[in-house]
Amino acid sequence: MKGILTKLNSLKYWLPSYLTSKSSRVKNSQYPIHIFFCITDHFEPFWNKVDYKTAYSRVKRWVEEYPKIVEKHKDSDGRHPVHCFFYPEEEYNKELLTMLASLCHQGFGETDIHLHHDNDTSDNLRQTLLDFKSRLANEHGLLARDRQDGRIRYGFIHGNWALDNSRPDGKWCGVNDEITILQETGCYADFTMPSAPSDTQTKKINSIYYAIDDPAKSKSHDTGKDAEAGKRDNQGLLMIQGPLCLNWQSRKLGIFPRIENSGLTYNNPPSKERVDLWVKQNICVKAKPEWIFVKLYTHGAQEQSMKMFFEEGWFDRLFDFLEENYNDGKKYKLHYVSAREMYNIVKSVEAGDCSIFKTIGLYDRFLEKA
Repeated sequence: MKGILTKLNSLKYWLPSYLTSKSSRVKNSQYPIHIFFCITDHFEPFWNKVDYKTAYSRVKRWVEEYPKIVEKHKDSDGRHPVHCFFYPEEEYNKELLTMLASLCHQGFGETDIHLHHDNDTSDNLRQTLLDFKSRLANEHGLLARDRQDGRIRYGFIHGNWALDNSRPDGKWCGVNDEITILQETGCYADFTMPSAPSDTQTKKINSIYYAIDDPAKSKSHDTGKDAEAGKRDNQGLLMIQGPLCLNWQSRKLGIFPRIENSGLTYNNPPSKERVDLWVKQNICVKAKPEWIFVKLYTHGAQEQSMKMFFEEGWFDRLFDFLEENYNDGKKYKLHYVSAREMYNIVKSVEAGDCSIFKTIGLYDRFLEKA
């Protein structure tokens, strides 16, 4: 009961936004509706402070089992799912990153940056991010490069959800100008949200928007300006959120609706009603409602998650349902994309160029693989 009360208390951060946005949510009127689907993984091989042997076995399992599953699945473009490994800086291990890079170079995934830190400083955070992105790019051939100037770019997920020092108690970050530092060090977009039922959850939900940093205060991404079709050169850090809503078809104690927070966990695996809810949140670039972005998250290196995905077949079930119900070519077209590709799609819409699916077009227009 205590856990339920805690979750109910957390609703104060986002429920008002949910209730007001729900009634005014844009309905799609143009077909086909394009679904851009991405799983971002807080991929932590040393989770729970395990030894190297255990961490190695976790990565090895992904390298061996993931390709066998996704090679069977195709979207409307004939592409298989691409897993997005957000690897924690504090868990760096050359051998494990070499294994993960091999999987990514075969086309089965891409790697970006995850970070857990506490009581940090701006200077230390800046150097940490610069050093880690350089190591990932130069030693492992990972991350992305800007097509215009060749700079190394990266996507970001904050550990413990505490982006921009957003916990009320100040733990697990400590840096109020974190959004500024992310921009300065080459972050192309943040993928941390949603975080409900955590008290780090933002007021702004189900959105793709730009957060303007206020270095004097925390949680600057609580609000922001929506990305909009045909409008370029927005200031701030691009925030790509996953779906957040109430799931009345799945209730705690038969009474309280579950919080649908985009998480793929062993005790809340993907399901038909969840997939439908993700799509219905209509996360899109403003003035382009027929292009829907579905960004999920998981902790894929944990044993229970791997059991769900690999042993109990939930990857197959998820992809089967998407392909059978959201890929008929008339009403819906499904696209499996990476975090980097989601960024490229957003920026292309902002630039007014929606001529998608060219050899070098929407998916790789601004950022290419390093």
